[in-house]
Amino acid sequence: MTAEPERAVRQALGGLTTRGRSFLAAGLAAGICSYVLGQPDLLRVGLLLAGLPLVCVLALYRTRYRVASTRRLSPSRVPAMSEARVLLRVENVSRLPTGLLMLQDRVPYVLGPRPRFVLDRVEPGGHREVAYRVRSDLRGRYPLGPLQLQLADPFGMCELTRSFTTADTLTVVPRTEPLPGVRLAGEASGYGDSGYRALALAGADDVIPRGYRYGDDLRRVHWRSTAKYGELMVRREEQPHRARCTVLLDTRRSAFHGAGPDSSFEWAVTGAASVAVHMLERGYAVRLLTDTGSCVPGPDGATAFGGSGAESSETAGLLLDALAVVDHSEASGFSAAHEVLRGGNEGLVVAFLGELDEEQAAAVARMRQRTGGAVAFVLDGREDGAWATGPLRTLREAGWTALPVRTGDQLAGLWRQADGSASPGGTGAGR
Repeated sequence: MTAEPERAVRQALGGLTTRGRSFLAAGLAAGICSYVLGQPDLLRVGLLLAGLPLVCVLALYRTRYRVASTRRLSPSRVPAMSEARVLLRVENVSRLPTGLLMLQDRVPYVLGPRPRFVLDRVEPGGHREVAYRVRSDLRGRYPLGPLQLQLADPFGMCELTRSFTTADTLTVVPRTEPLPGVRLAGEASGYGDSGYRALALAGADDVIPRGYRYGDDLRRVHWRSTAKYGELMVRREEQPHRARCTVLLDTRRSAFHGAGPDSSFEWAVTGAASVAVHMLERGYAVRLLTDTGSCVPGPDGATAFGGSGAESSETAGLLLDALAVVDHSEASGFSAAHEVLRGGNEGLVVAFLGELDEEQAAAVARMRQRTGGAVAFVLDGREDGAWATGPLRTLREAGWTALPVRTGDQLAGLWRQADGSASPGGTGAGR
């Protein structure tokens, strides 16, 4: 017998219940009394008492690896304070019916109590499905599983626990709030807002044609390419320049106070998620940038910004996944983020900032030089709000539309205050 079967047998014997151990002890006692007293009938009784739990152990040992399980999350990405449904499927892949099955799925405590289910009997080749719901007020990535299956014999002599190896991950992303459509100060127009377009082609010699499609204007036929490829080719339509937006999230630990879903840092994370999704819906190419210089979905250039159509949906998923696990940093300034923004014109920048001193405010103010428009939501870390006066003035003098955020403020209302059409230069919105 190899080491693995020996270990399995020891685990099986360790699964004896109090009833099974009692029967085994009584059988051994009856066997000893039969030898001492010379009563062969008592030996038969002892063998029966001791043999029953051992037979139950053997039966469970031979059948415990013949049950399969699967888990399905719906959905696998859920906003905070919303529920997700978990469906468990247990299938009997043996030729014998199972006995009593007890299921327990491992769930982090923040998602609720561990779900437990009892299945009476599963026929050969049959299956059972059970479901439960999980909910978290805190964003993050939470493992679900592995599933623990407890097998019991009909006599209650032995119980064996089997842990499956598969596990799944539930991603709890920040909640997003619907925002009104406003015109932010200094923002460039995307193809969802105006007719700001440029020809994708520099001249007649640089034409990149495409195949003719039913309904194309015949005046756009490119005859030179048609002769070259042997099929009707047309000039491509004008392509829009897609406006860019960078969402800057301050994650410095020293800039925020409190903890939990109602803390100022969680408000900033929720605001960053809401703005990112809102700007993607407006047709912007959006990326997320933190004070540490990390970018999602990419570090620079075209790869840093989301595409259009299906790519925008994928970008939204990447941004929300990143915000689901973003945590405090130990950084003290914004030099890393400033280096990223120095690469060129970054379009619109929307920043969610924590508590600032004058030096940090000056570093953020310098970012305005590389942006087409800049809006900052500065969280007020103190009740009196006196600290915000100087940093807000520094940001506004540099051209930022800077608005203080206090406990209980709604992002939608602040977003309306950032409307650039209400105040020239973007400095009056915060007055």
